[in-house]
Amino acid sequence: MRFAEHHPVLSILVLLVAACALQAQSVAVTHTSQELGFSFTVPADWQVMDTSAAAKEQARQSAQSEDDKKGLACVEVGLTARHGTPPSRMTEAALPFDCFGQKMSQADLPGFANSASAGLEQNFDLGDPIYGSYSLGSHPFWIERVRGSVKGETGMPYTIEIACSMTKKAAVCWMTMAADEASLKTFEQVPVSLDGEEATALVPANAFDKKPS
Repeated sequence: MRFAEHHPVLSILVLLVAACALQAQSVAVTHTSQELGFSFTVPADWQVMDTSAAAKEQARQSAQSEDDKKGLACVEVGLTARHGTPPSRMTEAALPFDCFGQKMSQADLPGFANSASAGLEQNFDLGDPIYGSYSLGSHPFWIERVRGSVKGETGMPYTIEIACSMTKKAAVCWMTMAADEASLKTFEQVPVSLDGEEATALVPANAFDKKPS
């Protein structure tokens, strides 16, 4: 069964951005996974949230297959943060290949990215998504952006953006639920590093210029 048919990382991301528990931080916080080969820095004026355990348990209860449950058990949640009123949120999660028992190849990235909407539709009323692809150093990225409102809630829609790539040992996704343009730009400029390469902004300005094939 193809890796791209499952999206446990994306399920975790969707649940995390809807969580509300938070723990204030006064300085920029960096999550580095030496084992999985990536780092991600949350801006100093965003608040880091402690939500991973609750989100993984909620996702586990809603899992529809044993493969989904297996993937969810393997997901490693990094930093999740919120900012402003109404709050924007950003988070990161990784799926180690060794734990999942199946390695992802670059050929799997398109399907993996396209599966994002399926996960989002469980929690959001969505508009029409747009997709793009780009590279940071030697690592290909696939990205999706869509406007959406939380199901059952009225008010201003959010811009939801998901960027996914892979290191040598894991699939990694970053996601934001941005309430305003400034928060979206902040998310896109957060420094990330994969497999020891120089840290750079997560999403380049031309990310949506190249459409996935």
